[in-house]
Amino acid sequence: MRAGGLAQSAAANPRPDVAQELSCKGATGAAPILSPVRVGESSYGLIIPVFNEAASLPQLWREISQTISPLSGKWELSFVNDGSRDDSAATLDRIAQEDPRVKVIHLRRNFGQTAALMAGLDATSSDIIVVLDADLQNDPSDIPVLLGKIGEGYDVVSGWRKDRQDSLVSRVLISRIANKLISWMSGIHLHDHGCTLKAYRRELINGVRLYGEMHRFIPIYAFWQGARICEIPVNHRPRIHGRSNYGLERILKVILDLVVVKFLHEYSLKPMYIFGGFGLISFGIGLLAALLALYYKVTGQKDFIATPLPLLFVMCSITGVLCALLGLLAEIVIRTYYESQDKRTYAILRKTGCEASNAT
Repeated sequence: MRAGGLAQSAAANPRPDVAQELSCKGATGAAPILSPVRVGESSYGLIIPVFNEAASLPQLWREISQTISPLSGKWELSFVNDGSRDDSAATLDRIAQEDPRVKVIHLRRNFGQTAALMAGLDATSSDIIVVLDADLQNDPSDIPVLLGKIGEGYDVVSGWRKDRQDSLVSRVLISRIANKLISWMSGIHLHDHGCTLKAYRRELINGVRLYGEMHRFIPIYAFWQGARICEIPVNHRPRIHGRSNYGLERILKVILDLVVVKFLHEYSLKPMYIFGGFGLISFGIGLLAALLALYYKVTGQKDFIATPLPLLFVMCSITGVLCALLGLLAEIVIRTYYESQDKRTYAILRKTGCEASNAT
């Protein structure tokens, strides 16, 4: 089945609660030039991080099976048990025995959703990867809709929980504030960065390593690499089993992780710019303090020991030197990182005519 066929199949039987795609854009922010691929001939990996969701797993597995069985292509379902303390481990093992498409990865303890997702990515080699939560709030019937957009040539398809079924104050309003902040700092404007339900092309996330709570930033990583991103509304259902594993403290973690992501994007290849910039600012403040202290001394207004300006000059000068040295050290580390592993500082979309040129 061609990619267009899968997209047409999803469009021919539209779900009433799923509207047309909200925004689809490339790295430039404009509508991208798409190159449809043969999605039906691809392999698919479904990754589901699990933490204390034993009551939800049987129904989730049935819904996933009903959704993917009519679809072509090779499927594998990777459940990552993130140190669950309920019966999730035993339930997942039973599911794996009944369904040969299912594999289960049991982590030694609760490492968090980001680490669980990373374990699932490491365990699958599928061409197209779909991620969703195990709490039944993500609707597996949205999977063909996401794949339809992948089939049209997009690299990342992100879900938007337009009609979110969560607490208005503790979840929805806080999430909206976080989404505005993430969009402003990252430059990629999505309504719902935190929606787990997403589809990715494998080549766009190869080499991506996730830390902290950075799983929600994968589309940002991909966007900065030139990915074509599409956001579509998806169904969101009320939680019927258990309780949410996230609290308000996640907002602080998101902000700090976002600072790290922004720093790595802007300055990972040129750390001297940030460290040297702070050093120059510090030198400037120290110079002003020294000139002001000299002015007071020459005009007879204050002696050096009567003002903290000389100490400020010394402190700022030392800080400036340290920042410059840190920048130089960071430059050496960056070069060692890239050159020792033969890494490139660029990403190639495709090549034309290179084989002929090499042959001559």
